[in-house]
Formats: sequence, C-alpha cells, structure tokens
Amino acid sequence: MAKSCLAARGTCEEKCQEKSEEQPCERPVLGEREAKTTPPQANQPSGALLFHILAAPASVRCVHNDVAVPDFSAYRRQEVLDSTASSQSSSEARKGFSYLLTATTCVATAYAAKSVVTQFISSLSASADVLALSKIEIKLSDIPEGKNMAFKWRGKPLFVRHRTQAEITQEAEVDVSKLRDPQHDLDRVKKPEWVILVGVCTHLGCVPIANSGDFGGYYCPCHGSHYDASGRIRKGPAPYNLEVPTYQFVGDDVVVVG
Repeated sequence: MAKSCLAARGTCEEKCQEKSEEQPCERPVLGEREAKTTPPQANQPSGALLFHILAAPASVRCVHNDVAVPDFSAYRRQEVLDSTASSQSSSEARKGFSYLLTATTCVATAYAAKSVVTQFISSLSASADVLALSKIEIKLSDIPEGKNMAFKWRGKPLFVRHRTQAEITQEAEVDVSKLRDPQHDLDRVKKPEWVILVGVCTHLGCVPIANSGDFGGYYCPCHGSHYDASGRIRKGPAPYNLEVPTYQFVGDDVVVVG
C-alpha cells in the first residue's frame, strides 16, 4: 500500500514538472502580487517638488512698484502743505477759516428763512382790494351838530356823532371811578366834538339805538344796556364800553376810519 502511494506521488511530480517546462506556472511568488497591483509611480512628483508644493503660500501678493503716488498739494491749504510740520502750528488759522465759514452759512440761512417767512405771512394778509374796502372815508360836514349818523364798515354799523358843547361838558365831568369800564372821555376821542364808535353792543352783539337811553347816548333794546354820549356803559348787562375804531382826521372836514 505504501509503495503504491509513493509511486503515484512520483508520477504526479513528474507530470507537473513536464507541464511546467511547457507552460510556466501562473501562481505568483510572494511579493509579485503587490508589485502588479500597485499603480506605477512614474507620474507622481518627486520628493523635492512635493515639498515645494506643500510649503508654498496659499495666496500670492503681486507688488507693483511703478504706480505713482497721487499728489493732492493743489487741493491743500497753504497752512498744511508742509507734511513734516505739526498740525498744532496751523490750528488757529484753520479754526478761523472754519468759524468764518460757519458764520457766513448762518447769516445766509437766516436771510433765507426771513424771506420765506415774510412771503408766507404776506400770502396770508389781505389783498389790496380787501384793504381798500376795510377803510371808509366820511365827510364830517354832512353831519349836523347834535346828530348821529350810521355807516357800514367791515360789515358792522359805525356811529359818528357830532356832539354839542353841553354833551362835551357833561361827559368830561363824569366820575371815572363809578364806571363799570373806567375810561375818561378824553381817552376815547381825538376831537371833543366828534365821537366815532362801532355800533355793536358789548353784551350779545345787538345794535344800539342812538340818542336814546337814560343817559342820552345809546340804548340797546335787546337786554337794556345804556351808554352815554361817549359810548361808555352806564347801566345794564353790557360788560364793556362801545369799541372805538382806529381812525384819523384828514383836514378839518374828512375822517378816515380803518
């Protein structure tokens, strides 16, 4: 049995040897597989080149030495032309210029604001035709002594009274301390013989009746207010005297009210 096994083994080795002579064995030797599977290193950079790539900076800054530095001397003031001088040496001159510029700006702004305000206020004022209607010219020679005439002025009644000498004396002797609205007769007239009043009662705005009442002046029938010949309240609920408008005499025969 042993002899037959040895004979079979010998025969097998002989066949393998003959086969290997005809065709080399494809079984790789240890180390040959790694050599075949490893990619070729011919395209890889050398060690020095690899170190240079790794040691290179991430970004490269290009320096241009041929660019001219701009010169702003033409725009500088005379005090700051010297770049080596301290700014404190020219501070006074620079401050003076700044103060002058600020003051000039403020003055110009004030004049502009004045012009705007003046134009705005002028636009709110009455026009020339309205101002013309706001004045009335009265010829005094048409009013006899002791009489009262009514005119329309600014939509209100206007009383012009030509007083007698007795009325002038009577109103001048009134004790001012006893009046509700104290006012002397001479403070309400420019000429003693002429009294000019707005004919509207100071109580509720009614129109008084001339040459009536307990004091011979004006009487308001609405609530019983009595005024004297100077237009001062003497009795009744009215709190104030009749209003005296703005007027001026033009000569001896004409008065302009308004």
